[in-house]
Amino acid sequence: MTSIRVAVLADDLIWATRLIDLVSGTAAQPVTCRSLTALAEALPRVDAVVVDLSARSFDPVVGITQAAGRSKRVLAVGPHDDTAVRDRAREAGAERVLAYRALAEAGSAAMALWLAADPRDGVSRPVDAVAE
Repeated sequence: MTSIRVAVLADDLIWATRLIDLVSGTAAQPVTCRSLTALAEALPRVDAVVVDLSARSFDPVVGITQAAGRSKRVLAVGPHDDTAVRDRAREAGAERVLAYRALAEAGSAAMALWLAADPRDGVSRPVDAVAE
């Protein structure tokens, strides 16, 4: 069985490492992307994308738009108090938008539940219990 490949779009070393570790904890294979160019190159080879909404060297919402436009599932993570960017992420096509704290507390289990959910079947999965 082929492993799920997940692009992690983040330019902050600490959050990039944390998100990569969360993806790795699910047995999925992370693909590190530190720019929109790297994401564009990775999109044909990945199944899903995790985007850090606090990126400073690129607009993370553009990354979400790129990924969603290629029919990739997108999980966006960012500060709980920046509701404007979280709303923009949803509008751009993010399937889920979680606060850093919610994802950090739930850990790889939340990531695994998100990856296991199939949004096409309309069934709410336990990942919905993770606070946004």
